[in-house]
Amino acid sequence: MSFAMVEHLTESLFFPEIKGYLFVSNIGLLMVLVGEIIRKIAVVTAGRAFTHVIRIQYEDQHQLVTHGIYRFMRHPGYSGFLLWAVGTQVMLCNPVSTVVFALVLWRFFARRIPYEEFFLRQFFGSQYEEYARKVHSGLPFIN
Repeated sequence: MSFAMVEHLTESLFFPEIKGYLFVSNIGLLMVLVGEIIRKIAVVTAGRAFTHVIRIQYEDQHQLVTHGIYRFMRHPGYSGFLLWAVGTQVMLCNPVSTVVFALVLWRFFARRIPYEEFFLRQFFGSQYEEYARKVHSGLPFIN
């Protein structure tokens, strides 16, 4: 975020014309809103199953959530966050930060999802395998 702030201030001072694309800012705002909605729907749909910490031990109350938004993507929380975060930079007309945010977050999720899904396969076995075969991760180039 500090990098994005420095980029925005620097470009505003030296290249103010870059910041004048209202259409681009509006696209970024739309990305932020859609990303936030997707993430909130994911949290509400998953209920207690949604946590920020990957669970590595099975608990009796664990359940595989495959309804609601999870019918369309396996990781809507991650998808929504990626869209929201990149959208903030599009909204600010920060071209460098847009690319950096997209790459850093994609790399983070590309590593986190296989780790998380290892445990989901341990917990839910063939039920999760079937779900993963039918439903995309929700993030580009991460299956």
